[in-house]
Amino acid sequence: MKNTNHWSAKDLLQISGSYWQACTLHAGVKLNVFTLLGNDKITAEELAKKLDCGIRGITVLLNALAAMKLITKKHIKATSIFANTTASKSLLSKDSQHYIGYMIMHHHHLVNPWSQLDQSIKTGKLIRDQKIVNTNKERESFLMGMFNTAMNTAPQLAEEIDLSENRSLLDLGGGPGTYAIHFCLKNPSLKATVYDLPTTKPYAEKTIASFGLSDRINFISNNYLENNISGSYDVAWLSHILHGQGPENCQVIIDKTVSSLSDRGLLLIHDFILNDTLDGPIYPAIFSLNMLINTEYGRSYSEEQIKNMLIRAGVSNIQRLSYQGYNNASIIAGRVTT
Repeated sequence: MKNTNHWSAKDLLQISGSYWQACTLHAGVKLNVFTLLGNDKITAEELAKKLDCGIRGITVLLNALAAMKLITKKHIKATSIFANTTASKSLLSKDSQHYIGYMIMHHHHLVNPWSQLDQSIKTGKLIRDQKIVNTNKERESFLMGMFNTAMNTAPQLAEEIDLSENRSLLDLGGGPGTYAIHFCLKNPSLKATVYDLPTTKPYAEKTIASFGLSDRINFISNNYLENNISGSYDVAWLSHILHGQGPENCQVIIDKTVSSLSDRGLLLIHDFILNDTLDGPIYPAIFSLNMLINTEYGRSYSEEQIKNMLIRAGVSNIQRLSYQGYNNASIIAGRVTT
């Protein structure tokens, strides 16, 4: 993305058509092309047979993926042979522990609503009758996409945020529990509770069990907007949940979280944070449009807005941590005095 005001026609057209490459990637992931390639070197005909699809379409797709340098293409005795690159095998094959395809499929599920952005802007309402996750497939893509993303940041955060003196952590709206997992891995004396909707429970329990932490991380099924948060905790971690709500519900969430914290409890808010003029950085600003399309009242919030919510909830010693994560994700911390 350019950081200058001097736009050319070429620049604008590149942005306008950039979704073509995105949709090519989406198709490759949706069809499991990279997983089927695996460690092999195969022809378009062989892949078409595996996918039970026409030769024309798969050949064009493979050539496009090769042009994007996502796969390789070689000619052996007048035959085209395709294979994964090191990166695609690591990131785009389901057989890899570094697979990010769930997040890519989450982006794919948002293509149609994003194509109707103008209507959402006119009405101020979300495009779909239901929110972001409205089918089992979309729910899986969303939750495991959150796992994909968090796996790239949680280990680093667990190193940077010192929770060694704490014994209990609340991961509110924690989805599959990735952050709770890594905070517990780093701090052997810490136990955690992932607090989220019942539809999230199977994904969270499976993920937690895969790290061998079922005895230290439990899952509570509840709607924290409608009900109070049960239990008392030393630390509360709110990662990427405020942006899904309007200001009133954000205040409710923060107030309830504060009520669940012990004296001197630590509250950590992790989100895409806007500057106080609301016109940057670019990802939080555009992400606010994503919330316009997909939620009733969600948006990105500025540092000042979040700090004011914390102050109203009685939080003190508020500061923005130096951490700068994926797409300008930042952390605001504060202490609770009961």
